[in-house]
Amino acid sequence: MFLSATGLDHKTLNEKLRAAGPVVTIQGCRGQRFIAAGLSGRKISIEQGVPGNDLGAYLNGASITVFGNAQDAVGDTMNDGEIIVHGNIGDAAGYAMRGGKISVKGNAGYRAGIHMKEYKDKVPVMVIGGSAGSFLGEYQAGGIIIVLGVTSDKPLVGGFPCTGMHGGRMFLRGDVTDMDFPRQAIAKLATREDMEEVSGIIREFCEVFGLNAEEVLNAPFTKVVPDSKNPYKQMYVAN
Repeated sequence: MFLSATGLDHKTLNEKLRAAGPVVTIQGCRGQRFIAAGLSGRKISIEQGVPGNDLGAYLNGASITVFGNAQDAVGDTMNDGEIIVHGNIGDAAGYAMRGGKISVKGNAGYRAGIHMKEYKDKVPVMVIGGSAGSFLGEYQAGGIIIVLGVTSDKPLVGGFPCTGMHGGRMFLRGDVTDMDFPRQAIAKLATREDMEEVSGIIREFCEVFGLNAEEVLNAPFTKVVPDSKNPYKQMYVAN
């Protein structure tokens, strides 16, 4: 089903989206917020325009494809959905996501992956093909963040990565062990065993965006993990 967002405010657009069928193509976005918030059982393609903040907030079992750019707070508390962005994203992407996947061909703004967490088999994943801004993985409590740096000439990561990190893991393409990480984070070159966890994710990312997976994987990766136990793990639940 085709849905035009032109001239619609975010409330009207989401009402129409909820009334639409299981497969929806949206065009003409003009910064509308909360697109697909809380939806489940949907496949949504955003092929034109710029979706606004909180895209996919509380996403529950839907799939979203964005052929353009997205603004702040993409995937806020996302659960078992998927967002594919064929451009760049703004700040706080994946805020508190606890499942599903966000794949970004371009760059991410500040605080990507903030408060990511996992519960049992619900492991959120964020893959950034370009670079990420400052405070990447701030207070990360679970899940996987991967930054490849293959679609951008900018520095791989901005300042203060992994600030407050106490769970999860981060994979950065290249030897960045000389980067200034906080005391509670351990950065070391990823082993072959480490890469077994993410090589399939990276290959899938490359297939989606037409990249050479062998070339991307034929580089050293740095794995970052917290040097502390997760004091909040017992408080996490499925929803």
